Amino acid sequence: MSVIRYRKTFFIFSGALLVLSVWAMFAYGFNASIDFNGGTLTEVKFAERPEQAEIEKKISSLKLGGFSIRPSGASNYIIRTRELTTDEGRALIENIGLPVVERQNTIGPIAGAELKSKAMKAVVVVILMILLFITFAFRKVSEPVSSWKYGLATILALAHDVVLPTGIFVVLGYFWGVEIDLLFVTGLLAILGYSVHDTIVVFDRVRENLRINKETDAHEDFEITVGKSITQTIGRSINTSLTIFITLLALYLVGSTATKDFALLLIIGIIAGTYSSIFLASPLLVTFYKWQKN
Repeated sequence: MSVIRYRKTFFIFSGALLVLSVWAMFAYGFNASIDFNGGTLTEVKFAERPEQAEIEKKISSLKLGGFSIRPSGASNYIIRTRELTTDEGRALIENIGLPVVERQNTIGPIAGAELKSKAMKAVVVVILMILLFITFAFRKVSEPVSSWKYGLATILALAHDVVLPTGIFVVLGYFWGVEIDLLFVTGLLAILGYSVHDTIVVFDRVRENLRINKETDAHEDFEITVGKSITQTIGRSINTSLTIFITLLALYLVGSTATKDFALLLIIGIIAGTYSSIFLASPLLVTFYKWQKN
């Protein structure tokens, strides 16, 4: 199949995207939300939303230090400041015209740092558990590629599926103020689960075809077997992904503002996961096989 034949092209394309994503992380940094940095987040609703510059001027007069403000929906503003006392929070609301307070959450810097640490550990633990599961599930497949290499190919594909959406969100955060919060971490974990499920379907078909080849004493090259397995599962993978994509697109277009970024993250992740399961994970098995022969 052409996916296997042109695998180097897909590797180069994916590598370029990963390099750009990593570069964006270092160049722009993470626009972390209050969940990780600590501070007070206030969302207010106006009957008739005033200009953002006017609200910024009023908040500046309070001398609260650095702050950020961005529109939300048709009539809301989300204001992010340092950790405010009860009196300072009340003064903020009064000074901007006593709008309806949708929410006002305060997280201390210690709690924010702890959440950041736990979020990173959660992603690492999930990836390690997936590696162990794949290795165990394919433990009886030892020829022509060892079972642990199925796990390695899966992890490399998952790294692609995590780094790429993260890089895109870093760019969105730098230019449009999109924040990385706990919901973002939840989205990454969901992407990992979806992507590994899609990859296992292809790998399971490879295992089944290897078993058939052994039983029928067919001396089929491993590259052909993998290509045939991709052909047999590609329709199922695309159809499943398309169904989820349509649902997430509807959520993004007509859903609430609070879930828009989450839906966008999952859309990007679904596309990246479908791509990696077809064009990265399985071709990596063939590459490992070629290295092993040489």
